[in-house]
Amino acid sequence: MTATLPRVDTAPAAAVKRRRRSLGWVAVVPLLAFTAVAFGLPAWAVLDGAFTVKSTGAYSTANLTASWQGAYLTALLGSVKLSAVSAALATLLGLPLAQAVVTSRHRALREAVLTASGVLANFGGVPLAFAFVATLGNAGVLTRHLGLTDKGWDLYSFWGLVVVYLYFLIPLMVLTITPALEGLRVQWREAAQNNGATNAQYWLHVALPVLLPTLLGGFVLLFGSAFAAYATATAIVGSSVPLITLQIADALSGNVLVGQENVALALSLDMVLVAGLVMAVYLPLQRRSARWLA
Repeated sequence: MTATLPRVDTAPAAAVKRRRRSLGWVAVVPLLAFTAVAFGLPAWAVLDGAFTVKSTGAYSTANLTASWQGAYLTALLGSVKLSAVSAALATLLGLPLAQAVVTSRHRALREAVLTASGVLANFGGVPLAFAFVATLGNAGVLTRHLGLTDKGWDLYSFWGLVVVYLYFLIPLMVLTITPALEGLRVQWREAAQNNGATNAQYWLHVALPVLLPTLLGGFVLLFGSAFAAYATATAIVGSSVPLITLQIADALSGNVLVGQENVALALSLDMVLVAGLVMAVYLPLQRRSARWLA
């Protein structure tokens, strides 16, 4: 006589699962609606205006073509140059500072540095510009005390703006690279030392190859942060240094030419494309770094 197992009805369980999934979508609807209104509508307005000729109302690529010529192209290249130089210097300076924080035996000092980095990484705009003008401007405290003007220092220049950007980019790099430095295995250093490797060889052949995706990802993140900065630059250099964010503001306000609002939208679209390229590079690097340091 064969025993018959009782039949388990999976229909109620499947129904409960479907109900939970539908409730999950309902809970996400407010977020999707907010995203569509806060980001979707402005993105559509930029896209529509960038391809619309203001005088005729017809769709054309004339605005995009104008944004890649003359002063607009110079401003775009100037922003790329400023962002690349600032991000590269912040990456080089932030790595040893983060390593010193990670290897510090004083927990209070480490927490203080990381907390300060979190604050300084978000400190920008007009307050930061005023602080630097009061400190390193033509009549700044340090400028007069150290005679920096006679030595060729000029805050209101390309390199002056780089120094200002480093004030918030270096702390951002410290926050970005610290988790990766903490993920380096102690066994890797011990294995390298057991095989006769020096500290420099360990960093050159073991640590830096592992950290390279995170370093490149941090550089890309810093580049995007510097590329999008506006208030600090406009408060310090005005129009003396060509930057795309300043050109967009001038075109929208009619400061130089009247009726260039749609060209400003085309410039904004150029920035979106650059930001998209930045994120396309950043996300794969972050995934690769997480795979090594997991």
